[in-house]
Amino acid sequence: MTTFDVLARFGTAALLRHVGTLVLFLLLHLLRIPFVLIERVLAEVMKRLDRYAVEQASRPPSRPINQFFPHDHTSPQEASHG
Repeated sequence: MTTFDVLARFGTAALLRHVGTLVLFLLLHLLRIPFVLIERVLAEVMKRLDRYAVEQASRPPSRPINQFFPHDHTSPQEASHG
């Protein structure tokens, strides 16, 4: 069935509705492309941030965590109060 057969059998309104739905379908898919690209960029950024956070959290502390232990570098003000 050609376009002219559809036009002759169902009329101009049916043909316009069909063309309208096809145009809407294509427009929605074209509008979707930037969102998909943004999602992929955000996913990569979140993956790198997660990797960095895991690396930071997994690293052993560089100094004692308990503040009651004496520090190697004590300022004169701290020495006079302690």
